[in-house]
Amino acid sequence: MMAPLRTLIISPNWIGDAVMAQPLLALLKQQQPGRAIDVLAPPSVAPIWRLMAEVDNVMETPFRHGALQLKERRAFARQLRAIGYADAYVLPNTIKYALIPWLAGIARRVGYRGEMRYGLLNVMHRDDPQAPRAMVPFYAALASAPSAAAPGSVPRPRLQVSAELIAAAAAAVGIDAGRPWLVMGPGAEFGPAKRWPAAHFAALAAALRRQRPQLQIVLLGSPKDREVCAAVLEQQAGSGDAPAAGLYNLAGNTSLTQAAALIAGAQAMVANDSGLLHIASALNRPIVALYGPTDPLHAPPFSDRAASLSLQLSCAPCRQRVCPLGHQRCMQDLTPQMVQTALDEVMQGN
Repeated sequence: MMAPLRTLIISPNWIGDAVMAQPLLALLKQQQPGRAIDVLAPPSVAPIWRLMAEVDNVMETPFRHGALQLKERRAFARQLRAIGYADAYVLPNTIKYALIPWLAGIARRVGYRGEMRYGLLNVMHRDDPQAPRAMVPFYAALASAPSAAAPGSVPRPRLQVSAELIAAAAAAVGIDAGRPWLVMGPGAEFGPAKRWPAAHFAALAAALRRQRPQLQIVLLGSPKDREVCAAVLEQQAGSGDAPAAGLYNLAGNTSLTQAAALIAGAQAMVANDSGLLHIASALNRPIVALYGPTDPLHAPPFSDRAASLSLQLSCAPCRQRVCPLGHQRCMQDLTPQMVQTALDEVMQGN
C-alpha cells in the first residue's frame, strides 16, 4: 500500500523569512489537517522550522550557496520522489530551488514568478513590484489560488518553545534563571545601515540597569555580530565578552535553538529589523523594533505588545545595506530615550 502523500516546503534562506512563512503552513494544515508537512531548509535556518507545530520533518539542504550543483540536486530529487509528495511550495525565488520538485516529479509545484521558472512551477503567483505585499501575506497567499487581491484573514507567525528548553538554554550560558532578563539584538545580517548604533544600545542598557537593578541584559546574534555586541558591552561595562554584573554578550555562543529559547524566556526584546526580531514576534514577546532603511509595514512584529519605531525620514526606506548619504540619520537620530519610553510601555506589567 502506498504511503500517504505529503506536502513539501522549500525554505527561504533567511531566518526572518522562514518565521514569516509559518502562517502559510497554518493555512495549509487548515485545508489538509491529515497531510504531513516536510520542510527542506538550509542548515542555518532548519532549527526554526523545528519550532513550528505544523512541521513533521525537517531535511537540511546539502547545497553550497550560489552553486547550481545539478548532479547533487538530481540525487536529492530522487530521494524526494521515493518519499512521495502531493505538492511543493517553493519559497525562494530562484531557479535552483524550483528545479528540485520538478526533478522529483512532484505534480503540483507552487511559487512566485522568479528567474526563468516557467514550467518548473505550474501554479504561478505574481506580486506587484510597485506595491509589494508585506512578507507574511506574501507567503500566506500561496495557500490559495493565484490572485491579484491580498489574502483574507492571515494568522500571526507562531513558534513554540518549552519551559524545559528555556531552562536548559539559560543554564548552558550561565544566565540566572531566578532573575528576569531582557534580550537585545544589535546585529542585522543585511548590512550596517540597519543597525542602531552600539553606543545607543549601551546607553539604553545602562539606563535599564539603573531603573531595574535585577534585570539581566543578554546580547544575542550570530558570529558575525560578535564585534558589534562586544562594542555595546565594552561601552557599557568595559569588559569585552565577559559577563559583567548581569550583562552578557552571547553573539555566536549559542545555537539558534538556544537563542530562540532565551528570547522565549525574556521579559522583552529590543532589536533591529532582523531574524531575531521575528523570532521574538512569533514567540509573542514584548518587542521594541527599530527600523531605519527598511519599511516597518513590510515586516512588522505581531506580538500583543509591540512598538515599531521609525523616524520616517524623507530618504527612507532606502533599503540599502550602507547609507547612501553617509549619515545614517534614520538610526543615529533614534535616541535611547525614545526607545526606553517605548520599552517602558510594552513592558508594563512585567
